[in-house]
Amino acid sequence: MRTCIAAIVLAFVTAAVSAAPASAQNFPSRTITLIVPFPPGGSTDVAGRILAQHMGETLGQSVIVEDIGGAGGSIAVGRLARAAPDGYTIDIGQWDTHVGTIIYNPSFDLRQDFAPIGLVSLNPMLLVARKTLPADNLKSLVAWMKAHPDDAKFVNQNASAEVGGILLQKLTGTKVLFVPYRGAGPAMTDLISGQVDLLLVQGAVALPQVHAGTIKALAELSPKRSPSMPDIPSADESGVPGLYIAGWFGLFAPKGTPPEIIAKLNAAMVAALADAKVRARFTALGLDVASRAQQTPEGLAAFNKAEIDKWWPIIQAAGIRGQ
Repeated sequence: MRTCIAAIVLAFVTAAVSAAPASAQNFPSRTITLIVPFPPGGSTDVAGRILAQHMGETLGQSVIVEDIGGAGGSIAVGRLARAAPDGYTIDIGQWDTHVGTIIYNPSFDLRQDFAPIGLVSLNPMLLVARKTLPADNLKSLVAWMKAHPDDAKFVNQNASAEVGGILLQKLTGTKVLFVPYRGAGPAMTDLISGQVDLLLVQGAVALPQVHAGTIKALAELSPKRSPSMPDIPSADESGVPGLYIAGWFGLFAPKGTPPEIIAKLNAAMVAALADAKVRARFTALGLDVASRAQQTPEGLAAFNKAEIDKWWPIIQAAGIRGQ
């Protein structure tokens, strides 16, 4: 009897072990879902759709985009954390979702519950204003804000925007009125119509409107100008040194996703980023493609850890909490 039971257990274990490589070897055999953790129309949605189309062609299966907004992206990331670790559900993460979402006290562990696939891009952040705001650069903005204390309606659509707004106040001795939004797309609509004054957002969503003349760019929040938007002055040039915050995009899968599947997803991502047409579209959107070393799972893991180590103490010291 014991011999029979042992044989059954051994057969079960052998089948399970042999099935894992076979599953990875056959991946993908059906549609993959790429979660975009914000509403349609924002920079994450645009970049996600560009990647999804090219990756689907490489993998031989459709990669569909699913936009899930709310709570600064934490709702979508929570869904990824709970998804089966089989490679069929991944997300395009960023600073807000895989660093800043700590402000929502999430049920998932940002350090442990995700498998990095690769860093996609480094995304310069723009401080943009409504077209009719009487300021054309950071220096004149600060002067206007000091003359109109608490009047500046500053969009608070995610953690990075709030951190940027707090940093602006601290460095310039000014005050802003934070206005909550669910995403950059709806916020941009209201900025164009003049209902809000200032928006801190990635260039991918702001540049088309800047080029169209419906809003104006005050500064790119970094020490020096970005290659993808060389005509926009840096924070240093604009008179507020230290006003630095950068965005980024990276692909993540749930913890426990087999390395073989991660490798296939990474290869498809790398192929997309090597395509001249994709790179041109990214440049037009204000996205700087990550270096080849950063595009690896190990590269994203190290980058994400460095971002958490840098920003979590700042967020905690400022007492920022999700709303």
